Amino acid sequence: MLTATTPQRQGRGGRERILAAAARLFANQGIGATGMEQIADEAPVSKRTLYAHFRTKNDLAIAHLQDLISSGNTLESVLTREDLSPRERILQLFDLPVADAAPVRGCPFIDAAAEFPDPGSVVHSYAREQKLRMVQLVTALLTELGCRDPAVLAEQLVTLADGAASRAMVLGEAGYGRHARAAAEILLAHSLAERADGGGEAR
Repeated sequence: MLTATTPQRQGRGGRERILAAAARLFANQGIGATGMEQIADEAPVSKRTLYAHFRTKNDLAIAHLQDLISSGNTLESVLTREDLSPRERILQLFDLPVADAAPVRGCPFIDAAAEFPDPGSVVHSYAREQKLRMVQLVTALLTELGCRDPAVLAEQLVTLADGAASRAMVLGEAGYGRHARAAAEILLAHSLAERADGGGEAR
C-alpha cells in the first residue's frame, strides 16, 4: 500500500525518492508540465543530487517507466505472472491497476508517447518498444493456448486493452475494462472453438 511506504520516505536513497516524487507529479500533472526543480523540491533532494542521478528529463522519464514495470503497476505486468493460466493472464489485461483512492490513469506508455510525439524521441521509442513487447507476450500466450492466428488475435486483444485503459482514464471509471473483457472472452472462445473443431483440444 502507498500509505505504508510514506513514513519511510526520508529513509530512502536519493534516487528512490526522486523516482517516487516523479511518479506522483507525472501522474497528477503530466511529464511535460513537471519541472526538474519541482521534482527536486518534492523528493526532497538538491538539484545537484537530482542531476547526478538523471542528467535530463528524458532520462528521468524513461527511468520512471522502467520503475513502473519493475513494480508491476502496468497492464503488461500480469502477462508474466506464473501463478495464472495463460487465458487468465490475458483476461486480466482488462483489470486496470489502480491504487486506493488514486485517480484512474490510462496506460503510462501511451501517455508518455503522447507527450513525446516525435517518433525519434527516446521516450517515444521506449514506449513503442513496451507496446510491441505487450503484443509479443500476448502472442506467446495465445500460441500456448493453441489459438488460430495468434499474432492477429494478439493485436485485437491489446487494442481492446489499450482502448479500455484510455476510456477508463477519460471517464474516471476504474472498472470500465469489463466491457472490453467481455469482448475479449468472445474472441478467445471463438478462436478456441475453431481449434477444437479442427481436431485440437482447447485448454
